[in-house]
Amino acid sequence: MPSPLVLASASPRRKELLEALGCEVRVVPAGISEDRAPGEAPERLVERLAREKVRAVASRPGAAEAPVVLAADTVVVLDGEVLGKPMGADDAARMLVALSGREHRVLTGVCVRSGSGGREAAAAAATRVRFRAYGPDTVRWYVATGEPMDKAGAYGIQGKGALLVASIDGSWSNVVGLPLEILPGLLESIGVDVLSLLR
Repeated sequence: MPSPLVLASASPRRKELLEALGCEVRVVPAGISEDRAPGEAPERLVERLAREKVRAVASRPGAAEAPVVLAADTVVVLDGEVLGKPMGADDAARMLVALSGREHRVLTGVCVRSGSGGREAAAAAATRVRFRAYGPDTVRWYVATGEPMDKAGAYGIQGKGALLVASIDGSWSNVVGLPLEILPGLLESIGVDVLSLLR
């Protein structure tokens, strides 16, 4: 049985994606500030935050024994505006109204660090998502479900939010919060075989 991978994120969706692959996962939330620096490009933002999360957790007792510490950060970008997690129901509704009938990008930065050697690699993935056009009743219904409240862009494609989506171009797991397709390459670059992490 491989040692658990340390996930530097409190996201249950990222944990579920990794466990579906067969990874044993230990969650250690990073608890860092996720503020965007003035003028910071969204791609730079998500990769920087993923690196900061990994470094914050890798320095804690117990993380060094793990084969890998992994972190990710996801944002939705619409017309250059970065949409993070909504501040409340009104903010979620504002985002959902803006996204209706439009295409946006979902960006996720991922960072992996080997527990043994401290080698680190990071990358960002992008997916284009187009929402169908919907009205105020749909916005009110979706906000009332509570699903938007802890998700970038105020929706979850793996849940009820799938009903808002017209099309997707790119990685589905990226929209959930962790682009699984880039993991093997990132892990290989730090000397870790992805198969060694699987049950």
